[in-house]
Amino acid sequence: MARPRSDIAPRILHAARARFLLEGVDGASLRQIAADAGTSIGMVYYYYPTKDELFLAVVEEIYGALVRDFELALAPEASVEERIERLFARVGALSEDETTIIRLVVREALVSSARLGTLMARFSHGHVPLVVRTVLEGMATGRITDRHHPAVLLASTVALAVVPQVMSRVLGGVLPTGIELPPPGVLAASLCDVLLHGIAAGTAETPDPGGKGKREKTDPSSSPSREIGAGGRG
Repeated sequence: MARPRSDIAPRILHAARARFLLEGVDGASLRQIAADAGTSIGMVYYYYPTKDELFLAVVEEIYGALVRDFELALAPEASVEERIERLFARVGALSEDETTIIRLVVREALVSSARLGTLMARFSHGHVPLVVRTVLEGMATGRITDRHHPAVLLASTVALAVVPQVMSRVLGGVLPTGIELPPPGVLAASLCDVLLHGIAAGTAETPDPGGKGKREKTDPSSSPSREIGAGGRG
């Protein structure tokens, strides 16, 4: 019995995802993807005229749904702190398919400047403005330190939320040194705490970003930037 025509596009996407991850976008054969999907190469071209369009469709299938979850996590009715906590928790709950797409995006962004540009254009209408809005609101209300450029705070938030948690998934929760990482939920909460409260213990000298030496020692318990500050405690 022939499969319904509406089933063809998803099968092509799933076959392409596996091939792209295994061989890279440039190395993958559209003919092999068609065979894996149980269809013809003509149908691949019908739905996705170029390999790059197929790659973007593979990303969008997972990324679009992930962005919708980020919209809920970063909804403005919650406090800035709660939004960031929910963002980290959602990243900590990434599915296997979501983790696979992140790995694929990172690899292709490193090997193709054209794909990097296309991905950045998509992200600029996806998760990036959601995180930017939260960071800027936090800075405006004093919940996030304003001692650093917003781009630095944005990069810190995204990097700390994504990189350690994805690497934990990829490494199976154990570092090459043999150190076992915390469970996903605990890791997400710990990373969020590092972002919001820093890693300095007790009173510490805070470096001056302007390069004029060190500021006076501050008490983290009384510092306004302690409540949320990527780098807010020095």
